[in-house]
Amino acid sequence: MNGTLQSVLHPAGADAAVISQFAWVLFGAATVIFVAVMALMALSLRDNARPLRPGLWIAGAGVAFPVLVLSALLTWSTWRSAQLVPQGSQAALSISVTARMWWWEVRYRDPAGGREIVTANEIHIPVGQAVYVGLNAADVIHSLWVPSLSGKRDMIPGRVTGLTLRADRPGVYRGQCAEFCGAQHANMALHVVALAPDAFRDWLRRQALPARAPQGALLERGRAAFLEQRCQTCHTIRGVAETARLGPDLTHVGSRAHIGAGLLQTHQNTLAGWIADPQAVKPGVFMPAAAGTDGDTLGALAAYLEHLQ
Repeated sequence: MNGTLQSVLHPAGADAAVISQFAWVLFGAATVIFVAVMALMALSLRDNARPLRPGLWIAGAGVAFPVLVLSALLTWSTWRSAQLVPQGSQAALSISVTARMWWWEVRYRDPAGGREIVTANEIHIPVGQAVYVGLNAADVIHSLWVPSLSGKRDMIPGRVTGLTLRADRPGVYRGQCAEFCGAQHANMALHVVALAPDAFRDWLRRQALPARAPQGALLERGRAAFLEQRCQTCHTIRGVAETARLGPDLTHVGSRAHIGAGLLQTHQNTLAGWIADPQAVKPGVFMPAAAGTDGDTLGALAAYLEHLQ
């Protein structure tokens, strides 16, 4: 897969291409108008400039020119906007995303058994297929924006909105909460991972499985630490503890590229640091520190979570 992108000027989907074209056309029009205005200003400052007829300039530059230019831009943008993909139309897949302070809960439906598959902070989609994303918020107003793939859409508590994502090529596309939602708003990112259809189906099949059983004394100790530290109060690991809904589902947390909603890359050291003192990494986050946990236990717990692929 290619590198992580977050740019409206590097579209990787049909809707993003339309929005990118809007940006370039408006940049170009604004540049032409700016140059024209500066040229007129320079002309008016010339010592030998002939007196200008105010009525003519008011009618031409003040009325006719803006009407013609803005009317042309309005006509073109209305025609081009009609080519955006209608929300939810012809979607090959539907998923739901719930925004929380400050992370993203993502839910799929297992096509084999019908059971919900829950993950966090990553949206996996098949390349070349429209995916309808149902959006809602659990606490305050958020907004989902993946500029390389689509426009942004607000997420309001008590309401369900949606947008359609489509990636034309494999890649990892960074998204961001685009509505201020609290102290860690800037650190509320997510990644859309676009996979070839066969690879996506394989990923979804693996996500539907329960957590991998620990093998070896270290991982066994980590699994025991997860329960002894009462991590299951907030987090679910399918096959181990399945009732909590407050924090991200950790069944396959080791397969995600990042933890902390895009803040840290996932590996044993970052997991250990996050568990030991999340407030040092993301002040204001609701996860408490693992106070009193010795280093060996913390390392075993982090190793266990990393192995949950």
